[in-house]
Amino acid sequence: MAGSMPEDVVLVIGAGLGGLCLAQGLRKAGIPYAVYESDPSPEFRRQGYRLHIDSRGDDALRAVLPAHLHELFRATSGRPRASTPVYDTQLTPVADLGLERRSVQLNINRFTLRQILLEGLENVHFGKEFVRYERRGATVIAQFADGTEARGAVLVGADGVNSPVRRQYLPHARVVDTGLRQLYGKIPLTAETRELFDPAMYAVFSFISGPDKSMIGVAPVDYPEPVAEACARLAPSLRLRDHEPYMTCAFGARKETFAQSDDELRALSGEAMRELVLGRIKGWHPRVIRMVESWIPESAFLISIRTSVPIDPWEPTSVTLLGDAIHAMSPAAGAGVNMAMRDGAALAAALSSGKPGAIGEYEAEMRRHGFAAVRESAANGQRFLGQDPLPAAS
Repeated sequence: MAGSMPEDVVLVIGAGLGGLCLAQGLRKAGIPYAVYESDPSPEFRRQGYRLHIDSRGDDALRAVLPAHLHELFRATSGRPRASTPVYDTQLTPVADLGLERRSVQLNINRFTLRQILLEGLENVHFGKEFVRYERRGATVIAQFADGTEARGAVLVGADGVNSPVRRQYLPHARVVDTGLRQLYGKIPLTAETRELFDPAMYAVFSFISGPDKSMIGVAPVDYPEPVAEACARLAPSLRLRDHEPYMTCAFGARKETFAQSDDELRALSGEAMRELVLGRIKGWHPRVIRMVESWIPESAFLISIRTSVPIDPWEPTSVTLLGDAIHAMSPAAGAGVNMAMRDGAALAAALSSGKPGAIGEYEAEMRRHGFAAVRESAANGQRFLGQDPLPAAS
């Protein structure tokens, strides 16, 4: 049993970017923490590739990370064009969507950022599947599938869209299918493949619009300096594993576009996923076809896009939530990871304030910002991608 842990600890369920941002903030404030993640290792699951970080995410990272790690994050982030160009299937430009004016627009590799957020955290436990919690007076007890438990003063569900913490704590909170599916691939950026992309495509995100709301989306990860040199200069003890530039390339469409079920799609090999996408883009510009042909086969995977449905306020307790565990959203506003890290930094600040009612104040702001982003993402997804309308708030 994990009974030797002090009971003023903050128990963080989930070692995604929001949970790690919270843990870094607690560490900086001198608050005991413990992070429990069901995956056996940080690199176990493919959760996506390129991340778009705006000023909300950058401010959160600046608040929680030691200065040298925040500088390393900046040194390993690309500076894309701050726009979203839109093309038709023949690569004719049809629009250039202006982004909300924020002072920061960065692209970074997801696993690079996760490694930076893990640096210096000494109480992160992998292979710990959370089952349920129990509240006994001022103590929260987390129970795990291996029969162990952990005790703390606060329990935070940072465990993603399928959050077991949310299901127990707010069983009425709904997560619904958006009707959208995306097949993700990764294109290595070499002298040859760089010629496939217009200069304007080295942007935050580029959108190639096809029939029936199908699309190809591309976005770069291009390191401004060699990663090994950045680590040697800023964090010599850290060896970041990813250093090759690439383009994320995703095919998105309504689920009805595919003859296969989600389980059947997930069972496809990378080569078969690539061939499936090539079959859907026949007649598109030859450069688009070559983009998909350039996918690294083992990089391909399916994402079934879901969204939370906003809910009314609840009475705050010593259990709370952050990120996708409470306000999962489609990627159509590029906000999800920024909101999760914003939550992590805000909750760390609230807990370090020592104020009565700090969790309630955090939750009020989290709901306001998080559910606003859910609604914006749903509206953009409906307009551009054919996403199902967001159900009425419950």
